[in-house]
Amino acid sequence: MGRILLARHGNTFGPGDTPVWVGAKEDLPLVESGEAQARALGEALKAAGITPARLICGPLKRTRRAAEIVAGLTGFAGQSEIDPRLTEIDYGSWGGKSNDEIVAEFGQEALDCWDKRHTRPDGVDWSPSDAELKANALAAMADAASSRGLALVITSNGILRYMHAALSGDDGNAKVKTGHLCAAELGGTTGSRLFWNEKPDADLIARHFS
Repeated sequence: MGRILLARHGNTFGPGDTPVWVGAKEDLPLVESGEAQARALGEALKAAGITPARLICGPLKRTRRAAEIVAGLTGFAGQSEIDPRLTEIDYGSWGGKSNDEIVAEFGQEALDCWDKRHTRPDGVDWSPSDAELKANALAAMADAASSRGLALVITSNGILRYMHAALSGDDGNAKVKTGHLCAAELGGTTGSRLFWNEKPDADLIARHFS
C-alpha cells in the first residue's frame, strides 16, 4: 500500500471578480491569494519535515504554478512531472459561465446534480467521457502511490471529485476547496481516503506521513 497527498490549486479569482466555471479551456493563472495558498501548503509540508519524492501536476497554469511554489519551499530538487490525466474537465458550454448563467441556461437541477450530488448532469457537452475520467483518476493515483517515497499530486476540483469517487471511506462531500489538501492510501487498483478537503496543516500531515 502506498500513501499519497492530493491538493487542489489555489484561487484563480480575486476580490471583486465574478467566479465562473474554469475548465481545461479556461487556463487561468493563480491570483495573489492563490499563490499564498500554495505557499501555505509548501510551508505546512516543510514544517512537517516532508520533502516530496515526486511532485506531479496537471498541465494548466494554475496547477503548474502551485507545484513550482511548493517545490521551492520544500527543497524538492527534481522536476515536476506533468500528467495529462490531471487536466481539469473541459466543461464545454458551461466553461466561462457563472452559476447564475448556468441555471438560466441549463436549469437548477443540472447545477445541483454536480454541485450537490457530485454526479455528471445528463446531456452535458463535457469531456473526456465519464468513463475516461474515472479511469484516469484511478490510474493517476495508482501511479503516484507506486512511488518510492511520498508523491504530492496537484490538480483541480473536477478531477478530485472523480478521485474521491474511486476511493472507499465516508462519502462526505467530494468537493475540495481551493488550496486544500487530501490524502489517500492505495494498493493496486483499490484505495481509501485518509482525510479529505482539509486546510494544509503540519500536524495533520505528520500524523499520516511521518
